Amino acid sequence: MSKVALVTGASRGIGRTICLTLAKKGYSIIGTYNNSKDKAITLEEELKKLNTDCLILKCDISNELEVKQLVTDSLKKFGKIDCLCNNAGIAIDSLFRDKTVENFKKTLNVNLIGTFLVSKYVGEEMVRNGRGKIVNISSTNGINTYFPMCLDYDASKAGINSLTHNLAMQFAPCVNVNAIAPGFIKTQSETELMDEEYIKNEEEKIFLRRGGTEQDVANLVAFLFSEEADFINNAIIRIDGGTYGSF
Repeated sequence: MSKVALVTGASRGIGRTICLTLAKKGYSIIGTYNNSKDKAITLEEELKKLNTDCLILKCDISNELEVKQLVTDSLKKFGKIDCLCNNAGIAIDSLFRDKTVENFKKTLNVNLIGTFLVSKYVGEEMVRNGRGKIVNISSTNGINTYFPMCLDYDASKAGINSLTHNLAMQFAPCVNVNAIAPGFIKTQSETELMDEEYIKNEEEKIFLRRGGTEQDVANLVAFLFSEEADFINNAIIRIDGGTYGSF
């Protein structure tokens, strides 16, 4: 029986690429979305073209009842969840003076509490099965890249790094829990908001002189899910091409 991977925030961007990459490696896919229904339908069609057994579900990961239902529905179809990628997240960038408590809480609820909830209920199931892999998508913003306009996002990603260490301890020795921290990744949703000069300036900060791709991130997730990565645990792995000022 093929391995089953659950990817949150699967309908577009990095999440979509992770799903397609894992599908090509023979995984069955459970993908979640919250608002992008049209893109979720497109993802499902793409997975079926790859002859992938899949389940695409709407889930607000910050809602505990919806997360419980997600796990119930996933187990009903597949009987297990071997791997989890906590990819879903939001960013509400604004000038510091325009920051609101409401938006700060929303960012933490989705990025941090959502990651906690999905990890809690999926991780407990993995422990019962005696094995599993969890990869959290963090950010270099949660390590030492600081921008006041996205301080709420940065705080949520720093929280994910701490959560990763604690979950690795909680779920030991059955479940590997790691996080990957992307730097400048040229996703469509990000680059369409940037002009060429900004992109050039960002790429000049990177040793490899290019931004990362969604596929770069997906390849790392696939590796951490593989048996070759069985001894990697409790790690926060930067994937930023080597960036000046990030030591």
